[in-house]
Amino acid sequence: MSEKKKILIFIDWFLPGYKAGGPIRSVANMVEHLSDDFSFKIITTDTDYLEQESYKNIESNIWTKFNNNTSIYYFSKEKLTKRRLNNLINNTDFDIVYINGIYSFYFSILPLYLLRKTKKKIIVASRGMLSKHAFSSKNFKKTAFLKFAKMFGLYKSIIFQATDKKEADDIKQIIRKFKDIIVVPNLPKKTVYSENRVKEKEPGKLKLVSIARISTEKNTLFALQMLLSGNYKGNIQFDLYGSVYNNEYWQKCKEITEKLPENIFVNYKGPVESSKVHETFSDYHVSFMPSKGENFGHSILESLAAGCPVITSDQTPWRNLADKKIGWDIRLSDKNKFQFVIQKCIDMKQEKYDIISENAFNFAKIISEDKKIISDYLNLFS
Repeated sequence: MSEKKKILIFIDWFLPGYKAGGPIRSVANMVEHLSDDFSFKIITTDTDYLEQESYKNIESNIWTKFNNNTSIYYFSKEKLTKRRLNNLINNTDFDIVYINGIYSFYFSILPLYLLRKTKKKIIVASRGMLSKHAFSSKNFKKTAFLKFAKMFGLYKSIIFQATDKKEADDIKQIIRKFKDIIVVPNLPKKTVYSENRVKEKEPGKLKLVSIARISTEKNTLFALQMLLSGNYKGNIQFDLYGSVYNNEYWQKCKEITEKLPENIFVNYKGPVESSKVHETFSDYHVSFMPSKGENFGHSILESLAAGCPVITSDQTPWRNLADKKIGWDIRLSDKNKFQFVIQKCIDMKQEKYDIISENAFNFAKIISEDKKIISDYLNLFS
């Protein structure tokens, strides 16, 4: 039996972290699904997103065993330098490099620079960071980096992983010089839940939830504005889970919540650990996240897996949800449609809700059991 190929992964944050959301989930799911076929070595930091304290019970600056086929090197902030990263790369045995993201200095830019003369396959997962909506923030820094990348030819020998044709087109438009683009969707969680938990749905009452960063990209402010402007009949509870990405943006959100009528209640619950996401979604009727754009949208799929239908925008890969009777994807310009759907959910009776909840659960189960995506990853790393 031949030895497994060794894949070296660079990612800013990884398990047990969860506050960075989708990127952690994407890589964790990949490792979980493919650990029988490959061995993984992950280089990351020893803190969670926006945190200063190191993870408890984690030994930093040394290779530690994560599972039978995965080892992780957790860099502490004071030890994370160009010299140490270069030494670590030079003293690590690997066959393929997998870089998560585009703009991180220590976990994308510097590895590409240090590995620019290697003959080994390097794959960069752009994670939607080259899309139009991603360029709406920190545009100057991103443009400056791309000029730097072009100057040093960082991507001329690189294979990009795009999750769909649209992302592939974004890469072609911005990067231009690269070795190849391979379209491979993100993997869902490996866990397949055996049954859908029934939720009580009384007409006139709606429990909404969002499990995502509080940020302009996730469009939290827009969601709250839709609650303020709807003149809804019935009671709405909207609970927000996630890290606050920008305090100024969060302040604007709080200003909206203070103006809400008495029949609408908004609660900020803070971040939720990855292991508790399914359980959390199971406590709500509908998830509401009108995102400005998603590379994948793990939160959307995990909501559906909990039998929690989704109200989102048409800027995610999850489309035609109403036709599937598992939720609604709505143009952000169509505010009346958002308000109509929310009122429809408020009015919904138990029998109708049970149908769309079960539909959502079954749809997510089919996605989670799709073997073709596994085959696509085996080809990507072949």
